[in-house]
Amino acid sequence: MPKDTRDAADVKSRPADAAVGKTAVLFRMALPDHLCPSGQKARWLLERQGYQVDDRLFRTRDEVDAFKAEHDVKTTPQVWIEGDRVGGYTDLREKLTGWDPKATTYRPVIYLFAVAALTAVALSIGFLGAITWQTLGWFVSISMILLGMQKLRDIESFTTMFLNYDLLARKWVPYAYVYPFVETGAGILMTGMMLTWLSAPAALFIASIGAVSVFKAVYIEKRELKCACVGGNSNVPLGFVSLTENLMMVGMALVMLWLMI
Repeated sequence: MPKDTRDAADVKSRPADAAVGKTAVLFRMALPDHLCPSGQKARWLLERQGYQVDDRLFRTRDEVDAFKAEHDVKTTPQVWIEGDRVGGYTDLREKLTGWDPKATTYRPVIYLFAVAALTAVALSIGFLGAITWQTLGWFVSISMILLGMQKLRDIESFTTMFLNYDLLARKWVPYAYVYPFVETGAGILMTGMMLTWLSAPAALFIASIGAVSVFKAVYIEKRELKCACVGGNSNVPLGFVSLTENLMMVGMALVMLWLMI
């Protein structure tokens, strides 16, 4: 616990009066059985932004309830800066950093593909001693596994988004539930270079339908949709990323089928 903290019950001054200049007032829970993580993050963010933190801790549930009633708030932590109440950690983050939870972002996809690429390189160097064409194959198959797991993490949200544009799923809803299992399973088999006769056709099937669906929705119908490629409730726009994902799967499947001949 930081040395400059003090119990909220011992503080009599009004938060707005104390929150002047670069001094911020932070009320957060530090109960015997619960140290509020959002409160810790709020203090860290304030200090990173150059604020001196007047850190006031609730030690009992009764103190928390009394504070909520007095200030008509539903949650803690609560922060005051420049004489005004900002709100909780999320509100503070929006105010100090400009973060927008609804903003379009490719960051989840970038992280996922970066992890897949580094894993593929590690496998290549570790098992083959060099980066080869197999590295590209592992990159695609590992990406399939990671993308499939993102979809399975919240399959209901995924299927809701997927039904907005996938042609087969809109005709037959169960396909939306089957898709992430097929993608993940095919990726696992392709990574291990096992049962190619099963994994390659499966990947080719779902990826071909996916590519056509995305192209139709985005480039023909000009619809602005969110991509279900990294799971439900993402802010990744449907378009280039999802189309690329499907085309990589198509290419991987065709190469593997060709090698079987």
